[in-house]
Amino acid sequence: MTHVTRRAFLGNTAAAAAAPLFGGLILASAGTAKAAVSPNEKIRVGLIGSGGMGQGDLAAFLRNDEVDCPVVCDIDDARIAQGIEQVKKHREHAADGVKDFRRVLERQDVDAVIVATPDHWHALPTVLACQAGKDVYVEKPLATSVAEGRAMLRAARANQRVVQMGTQWRSSEHFQEAVDIIHSSELGKIRMVRAWAYLDWVGGIGNPPDADPPQGVDYDMWLGPAPKRAFNPNRFHFNFRWFWDYAGGLMTDWGVHLINVALWAMGPTPPKAVSSSGGKLVVEDNTETPDTQIAMYDFPAYTLVWEHQMLGGVGIGGRPHGLSFSGSNATLIVDGDGWEVIPEKNKGVAERKGKLVTDGRPAHVRNFLDCIVSRKDPVENLELAHFISTVAHLGNVAFRTGDRVAWNAETESIENNDKANQLLRVKYRKPWTMPYYEG
Repeated sequence: MTHVTRRAFLGNTAAAAAAPLFGGLILASAGTAKAAVSPNEKIRVGLIGSGGMGQGDLAAFLRNDEVDCPVVCDIDDARIAQGIEQVKKHREHAADGVKDFRRVLERQDVDAVIVATPDHWHALPTVLACQAGKDVYVEKPLATSVAEGRAMLRAARANQRVVQMGTQWRSSEHFQEAVDIIHSSELGKIRMVRAWAYLDWVGGIGNPPDADPPQGVDYDMWLGPAPKRAFNPNRFHFNFRWFWDYAGGLMTDWGVHLINVALWAMGPTPPKAVSSSGGKLVVEDNTETPDTQIAMYDFPAYTLVWEHQMLGGVGIGGRPHGLSFSGSNATLIVDGDGWEVIPEKNKGVAERKGKLVTDGRPAHVRNFLDCIVSRKDPVENLELAHFISTVAHLGNVAFRTGDRVAWNAETESIENNDKANQLLRVKYRKPWTMPYYEG
């Protein structure tokens, strides 16, 4: 990953666009950017992926009066119907339903798209949407590999698109308050950051046999660029995230949310090296990603430790997920419900707490909509999103190789480790190919 300058980290479009591009991908010449939407016009959004996250995102978009949704896309007829019902609930019309996302991108009545598909389908719709002149709100993580994230960033730059990653904590007020405290230096020198997710509601899904896809499902389209495999109920809706072909387990699922906050607080400097350990130590099923994992990131000025457990664990301090920032004067702990400052003795720091006031998703969506009009970078722009997703991916690369991997951010490569470098990209199944990508 290119070293992210502080100006780029804070969302300066010019600085981000001028940053050097590495990785051997060929940048296409930029076309003419589509004119910004007038503040008085409707913003017409197409939904690509109408599962739980997609419908939640769509509901947040439709809370805004200027937003309409003319088309819903999914490979599953049942989910198309659910998305259409969501539009009916908020608007006095039904949306069209399609199974091929390319039918959404070719429509002239779509200004932007929501990409809320499984992770292995994040990159290609985003890149092609940028080429089609659409702005994009794409769920986290950016994709299943570092190279796909770089291709997405290249596409957004080349086509002058507004792209926001759906990490709504970035727009939550209490997380902003916590980050402001860290930036104030009140905590003193921060030497260690810990992020964790101890989730007792995921895992243990059994080992069902392969079967025929459900009626109304285009399973070959669901696989898309991923390897051809027989349909298995566990490798499908929701549970896809526990299989390497489609996602990266809790490391990228919850890790991106928490690592996002860590790097928001600690700044844009990339890690020097990463090591990881763990495995399937509790869960007995046909999933592949670890139910227990620790990843340790060596940053130049601090250490970041990620840890997760599935099916048990009360979390740190009784918090099932969260972050702690350990400073020489005090420690700050923050999670989805609030934050607290715990002072060291005789350091003059006040003990205090703050709590969640409102859900961050509506504000995150509102920021994206405002940027469609202004053409400014959103708060979780693709420069940031690629940086954060890359850090999460590196935790999995270290786990899967069993090596301590030394990261070269300038070339987006791992030093002296061919096996690890192969995991920075995925090979697309024919006939799928993606512009700006070297897979």
